[in-house]
Amino acid sequence: MTLSDMMNIGLMQGFAGLSLFAVLLLMGLGLAIIFGQMGVINMAHGEFMTIGAYSIYLAAQVTERMAPAFMPYYFPIAIGLAFVFAFIAGWLVEWALIRHLYKRPLDTLLATWGVSLGLQQIFRTFIGPKEVSPTLPEWLMGSWTPHEGLDIPINGLFVLVLTALATGGVLIALHKSRWGLRVRATVANRTMANATGIDTQKTDRLTFAIGCGIAGVAGAAFTTIGSTGPTSGSLYIVDAFLVVTFGGAASLLGTVVSAFGIAQTQSISEFFMTGSMAKVLTLSLIVLILMMRPQGLFAVKVRR
Repeated sequence: MTLSDMMNIGLMQGFAGLSLFAVLLLMGLGLAIIFGQMGVINMAHGEFMTIGAYSIYLAAQVTERMAPAFMPYYFPIAIGLAFVFAFIAGWLVEWALIRHLYKRPLDTLLATWGVSLGLQQIFRTFIGPKEVSPTLPEWLMGSWTPHEGLDIPINGLFVLVLTALATGGVLIALHKSRWGLRVRATVANRTMANATGIDTQKTDRLTFAIGCGIAGVAGAAFTTIGSTGPTSGSLYIVDAFLVVTFGGAASLLGTVVSAFGIAQTQSISEFFMTGSMAKVLTLSLIVLILMMRPQGLFAVKVRR
């Protein structure tokens, strides 16, 4: 094997890490918003990702049967639907359950775990227990070859662009919109925010729904790199919590940095060892760093 071949393999392995980074970042963004503002441990976050993934699958099925000529164009619209469906589901869960459990993090953990199991059963009943994959547009297939021996999947590039747009949108919304102003005021001092006339209960509900909607977008991105089943979201929930904890709760910059570090460490390690050992190595490094810095990489000081 020549040096050029080794460099190409290394670059492709690193790009595989970027694809994992994109999914972890989208999952972590939603969790960081929800946990950072509300202190809610949402164990059903992975199922909201699955709602987004199934939205893409169902949109592909409907388009293929009803308007096959529209197949090259359905995917961007389906991503919007994935956000909307996950947003609505999150809004309903917050209204029906979460709002009664604020300031009781262990209760929210158990309650959302129950929601997770319930949603998985709903998926099995109405969609089926088998993993499914949507029919992707032709423009998402194939690879880009910048030079001989280096093939970069187009779907991976699309996921990176989608992640960049979603992350940029969240940052702009947090710092430029009225919702973002209310969120930042609530995180800084909830009592004072209430005193100034901010409806923190409404802000919490909207924030939870937006966090779930972002998980739905993560599910849409996931469909381009893997198949979807009733338990697909639960496979990513632990990694998503690691991203948020390692980066620092309520820190979006920490979420980005930790998602990149975890994804690249795991992907590069898998080149030299088995997937299980790579996972153990990644977790061990995270534990060691958290022992030295329990508040995470980028801690945000808040007052309640």
